[in-house]
Amino acid sequence: MVAKTVTLLNAEGLHMRPAAVFAKAMGAFRATVTLQSGDKKADGKSMISIMLAAMKCGDSVTVSCEGEDENEALEKAVALIEAGLEEDVC
Repeated sequence: MVAKTVTLLNAEGLHMRPAAVFAKAMGAFRATVTLQSGDKKADGKSMISIMLAAMKCGDSVTVSCEGEDENEALEKAVALIEAGLEEDVC
């Protein structure tokens, strides 16, 4: 398993559009992807799970990936979050 903590930068948090962008991108990997911020946890391949976690701009989010392509999945996940998930950053 690999993990990295990053700061959520998109201004509106993980609402429907960025959650969909993230889940779709993570669906390309075999690794299990998990997002965690405090006591909130989400399946990184499920848009609904990500939205229900209600992570907001400025939250520290730990991305964990486990599986055969875990390093590639983590690299892509971190890059997406650091770029603001195709949205304006706060």
